[in-house]
Amino acid sequence: MDDLVVIGAGPYGLSIAAHAAGAGLGVRLLGRPMASWRDHMPDGMYLKSEPWSSNLSAPDGRHTLADYCATRGLAAEHGTPLPIDTFSAYGMWFARQAAPEVEEVTVTEVTPQGDGFRVRTAEGPPLLARTVALAVGVMPFVHHPEGLRELPPAHYSHSSGHRDLTRFAGREVAVLGAGQAALETAALLAEQGARPCLVARRTRLNWNTVPQPLDRPALRALRDPHSGLGTGWRSWVWSELPWAVRRLPAPTRERIAATALGPAGAWWLRDRFERRVPVMLGHRLHRAVAVGERTRLGLSTRAGESVVLDVAHVIAATGFVPDLARLELLDAGLRAGLETVGHSGAPELSPCFESSWPGLFFAGLLTAPSFGPSMRFVHGAGFTAGRLVRGVRKRLGARGPRPGSTGVARFDRAAYPGRPPGVPPGHPTTYLR
Repeated sequence: MDDLVVIGAGPYGLSIAAHAAGAGLGVRLLGRPMASWRDHMPDGMYLKSEPWSSNLSAPDGRHTLADYCATRGLAAEHGTPLPIDTFSAYGMWFARQAAPEVEEVTVTEVTPQGDGFRVRTAEGPPLLARTVALAVGVMPFVHHPEGLRELPPAHYSHSSGHRDLTRFAGREVAVLGAGQAALETAALLAEQGARPCLVARRTRLNWNTVPQPLDRPALRALRDPHSGLGTGWRSWVWSELPWAVRRLPAPTRERIAATALGPAGAWWLRDRFERRVPVMLGHRLHRAVAVGERTRLGLSTRAGESVVLDVAHVIAATGFVPDLARLELLDAGLRAGLETVGHSGAPELSPCFESSWPGLFFAGLLTAPSFGPSMRFVHGAGFTAGRLVRGVRKRLGARGPRPGSTGVARFDRAAYPGRPPGVPPGHPTTYLR
């Protein structure tokens, strides 16, 4: 039985596995390395975050993005956007240098078994783990507007569903959204011969400003500090104090997760976008109908006027909604028993990212309602990896020695008398020993 199975091999999964291996744990890492970045972002995209705030995390602080770029004569400079392909290659390099070997399997089920978990995959026999860390990224949580869901699949897609946008050359495409994914997807479509139009409920687009120099007068730096999520004290708090965010009341954390660092385009994209992409701002989608091979969108303005837009395809760049109900690989009974943050579908977590089900840990987007918006960015991987592995070690210590050694593995009954938190009434008591 492994000490820890990490499910997901993106920036969070790779960082957690590196820290776990560095702590001497028996760890397995399952998934396709950097899958979201390699498979679900169009060619030509750039990293929005600054390179210095986009490092994966190793326990010794090595294997940074700058280290990788230096070995290949590439620039990783403040104020210079980095191609997504370079960042993906960096993640693959980090996997080889700092993490345990990645097993490229598809996890189909995680189920409680005894004092641990059974992890089934599509490729081989099940694994047994004393603890599990779910770092599944964003793809299980793709969000489509309600108005599109009755369309035939060929008529619409999500922005994360495209690697190659050249298939839309010469065609009219409506891009829904107002964030970086929508703006950059629309710009890339135009540059690759399509005829995009951006449709957004917002009445204005927000654009980030050109980043301030790293070296500035002390007073200016104090007034507007740099952080992994941008400049300013508010961004600094979200970036550097996720532990403090977790101490806030659940409704406050929900609101922060939903509203902080809202939709905005990168400064370097603005000219490319505004020169080539027409926009329809203040328009809400209320209906979508397939008419032959075309798609007809029924929109309404804030003044109540109806507008019809006829296009060849619709791309929804409408983000991702963290919701445990969408995490189908997790045993349904286990999911139903997890405590959640307020009215959200995200798990309530301990200071070390452990859920209310002992031994089950989460990382990435699902943790934003607990720790704040930094968990939506690569920058949050460093805070997560160190804390989560400390939590795993604490949980393993609470359960006692591994099976087969002197002593018997068990839940810490002093900490969890009777039934572990999150185990719903009526569940088999064989989950305890």
